[in-house]
Amino acid sequence: MFGARRLLRSSPPISSNFFQPARIRSPRGLFSTTSDDQRSQRIRVISCDVTGTLVSFLGRIEEHYGNTARACGVELPTDKISLIGPCFNQAYRETSSAHPCFGNSEISAKDWWRRCVQRSFELVGTTMTVPEQERVFQRIYSKFGSHAACEFFLHTCIFINTLIYLIIEFTLFLQYCLFTDGAFPDAIPFLKWCHRRGIATGVISNADERYGDSILPMLGLGDDMNFLTFSKTVGFEKPGKEIFQAAMKQAEPWLCLVNPDKDEDSFNPHCPPLKPGEVLHIGNDFKKDYIGAKNAGFHAALLDRYDEKELAYSWRQKGAPVFKDLIDVAEYLGREQFELGPPQASSSLR
Repeated sequence: MFGARRLLRSSPPISSNFFQPARIRSPRGLFSTTSDDQRSQRIRVISCDVTGTLVSFLGRIEEHYGNTARACGVELPTDKISLIGPCFNQAYRETSSAHPCFGNSEISAKDWWRRCVQRSFELVGTTMTVPEQERVFQRIYSKFGSHAACEFFLHTCIFINTLIYLIIEFTLFLQYCLFTDGAFPDAIPFLKWCHRRGIATGVISNADERYGDSILPMLGLGDDMNFLTFSKTVGFEKPGKEIFQAAMKQAEPWLCLVNPDKDEDSFNPHCPPLKPGEVLHIGNDFKKDYIGAKNAGFHAALLDRYDEKELAYSWRQKGAPVFKDLIDVAEYLGREQFELGPPQASSSLR
């Protein structure tokens, strides 16, 4: 979450290219499989990664961290700002190694990020007092989607006790609200498209629960999500099978509620158990999203949201299906005549 380094871009044009499956290159198309790896031609559940798949963050981490530190009175030369990116990556790895799954049940997600952010600045070589460390962390934490900004304002008012500082803080907060992260233009329409066809949708993400508590609802993505599977909550991370299996357990009860023929959900007492081969996972990381999902028995697809031609080419060479956006995925499912939703109300897109 705190390390998002992409620029938010408009949704690219729909691609007409369709790619070959991971195990066998066959004219049957994207999700065809070998005899020892049979996956269903029916999709009942679609899971998505969050950052880079449904959501993009504005700006670069160097800008967010560097500008925040300077705004808090920390001296940070330009040459050190350029080091923030690689230093954050190292701090993230160290913190993940010491406290996997964002601390799971050992420490809170906020404490996990506090250690990661403070370690990032240590590696950059920036010296801060303890109050400076806390001010910088609180502002960074609030910038990336938490309602904890309100607590920060109260703390700052007491600590600084000046009207000028409060005005500056409020101005920066408004600036953040105007230029913060956003959902990709096709995300909400895609989720609604799934819901109309009786497909349960949700996320599988190596992240903490703040995505579900604040970020996704803030971006309008909460209403069409049936399940939210975060590594912090379940104690496992992608590409491990366990997090995908946990997502299946969370998704399965919703399959008895969704009804593509009505505006409101209704209970179906005859829905069959969910099989791994009836789940499609969509992400943007070859190892975490594609390999992880395939090893769990899911269908899998990757998105090249940022037109990274060399990276996308390497994914295709390794057998991964690659699309430009979620509309591409929906069109392909229809073109290949996948059955969508519950068996008793199948609706392949023609």
